[in-house]
Amino acid sequence: MERPSTTVPHVAIVPTPGMGHLIPLAEFAKRLVLCHNFSVTFVVPNDGSPAKAQRSLLDSLPPSITYVFLPPVCFDDLPAETTRIETIIALTLARSVPSLRDEVRRLKESTRLVALVADLFGTDSFDVAQEFNVSPYIFFPTTAMCLSLFLHLPKLDEAVSCEYRDLPEPLKLPGCIPIHGRDLLDPVQDRRNDAYKWVLHHAKRYKLAEGILVNSFEELEPGPFEYLKREEPGRPPVYPVGPLVNMEQSSKSDGSECLKWLDGQPDGSVLYVSFGSGGTLSFDQIQELALGLEMSEHRFLWVVRTPNDKAANATYFTVYSQNEPFQFLPKGFLERTKGRGLVLPSWAPQAQVLAHRSTGGFLTHCGWNSTLESMVNGVPLITWPLYAEQKMNALMLTQDIKVALRPRADAETGLVGRDEISRVVKGLMEGEEGKKIRNRMKDLKDASAKVLGEDGSSARALSELTLNGAGFSIFARFLPSSNSPSTHMWRSCSVHANRSWKSCPVHATRPCSPTAHFSVANRLLPVTPT
Repeated sequence: MERPSTTVPHVAIVPTPGMGHLIPLAEFAKRLVLCHNFSVTFVVPNDGSPAKAQRSLLDSLPPSITYVFLPPVCFDDLPAETTRIETIIALTLARSVPSLRDEVRRLKESTRLVALVADLFGTDSFDVAQEFNVSPYIFFPTTAMCLSLFLHLPKLDEAVSCEYRDLPEPLKLPGCIPIHGRDLLDPVQDRRNDAYKWVLHHAKRYKLAEGILVNSFEELEPGPFEYLKREEPGRPPVYPVGPLVNMEQSSKSDGSECLKWLDGQPDGSVLYVSFGSGGTLSFDQIQELALGLEMSEHRFLWVVRTPNDKAANATYFTVYSQNEPFQFLPKGFLERTKGRGLVLPSWAPQAQVLAHRSTGGFLTHCGWNSTLESMVNGVPLITWPLYAEQKMNALMLTQDIKVALRPRADAETGLVGRDEISRVVKGLMEGEEGKKIRNRMKDLKDASAKVLGEDGSSARALSELTLNGAGFSIFARFLPSSNSPSTHMWRSCSVHANRSWKSCPVHATRPCSPTAHFSVANRLLPVTPT
């Protein structure tokens, strides 16, 4: 790896374990390096040997992006039942702080370190940033709607005594569609669990950041961003820097088979089926999905993994199945669907599949990386959320921006049956509603291309963040108008590269924005940052 320069501003990035978090951060780092003359070091916590996929991705980055894996943390003291991914992730990051401190000290001595960017569960690293006088930032890898929930969670925790899933009324977060408690992200579904306590711990520390970078864009989520861009005491400025997706062609040879197969299919005729790098289905659900795809009589490309009847995220840390997954498919399925269906074990070159002319739909777990990849390629969706914040994503995709269909699960078994799968596949690929969804997704494709253009909203946000050349600047507030007093003050100050400008107050003369509210059990409760 190339030695970091001591003359250009340097950023340390602390990712959350898991490829789904590393990928958008890698894209963010590339933009800092290639567009804004920064250098970057990834400081990677882990709880064991670094995954091959992690090393492969980091090795593929430009020379100005280096990386170091911190020593693995030990979990020998944890009870066997500590299995929730969010708890393992949070503990990995928290227990890596001593090693992180040593690495930040080294970077401070050898580079022009100006900022530390931590993933959403990495706020414990802010203590290290403060110790070395480095600006702390949060990278939020999913939606502005989910960020709004994180920012409001401390007040919500105080106001509500029951489980959120038991609330009689949906939550009404500012600028967002109403969200029933059962659709909130998984780790907040059980408030007694350590996973919830860790999420709340980090949500309370978001106010310590000097800014929050969100992997989304204004045109996709105008309502949430309209609220988040308001200046409120105690809330960091928000920068929409998405969509951060990898659009480069994969060099892996094991994807050539499916791409050749796609070359032989009609335009827009293939449904791509994948549940991300960590998603798994139960044995019974795999059976129903296979038979539903067969009944639909549509072409499909399916990335299948070994079933797991205990966890929907069983391959989160491993990516690849441990066993041959084809043996779990219905008897004769591969033979009956040969020609119009292709089944791959564990992995496919997703960016290339979604960009292919033959791909006309995507049955997805609603992981945010996959969702954004589908948007930038204009591919309409069938939502099948499994874990994390994916139910919130599915709600937004189906009921808010309306670029997806969602199959209904049986109330008794919890399974999505073959008939329902066939119905929804046909609806997306050939139905009238599918045509409307396709048109709306095309509009999002055009919008996502514009926001990253020279004058696009996301490109501007990142430019404002880095404009002063000495590092990230607090004056690069994501503001509502280029003519606002705060923006004028920022422009006046941003010509000064000296970091001493960083802590100067900026005051707008416009009236204060009204207090935000959300409703719980038919009561309006004020939301103010803690």
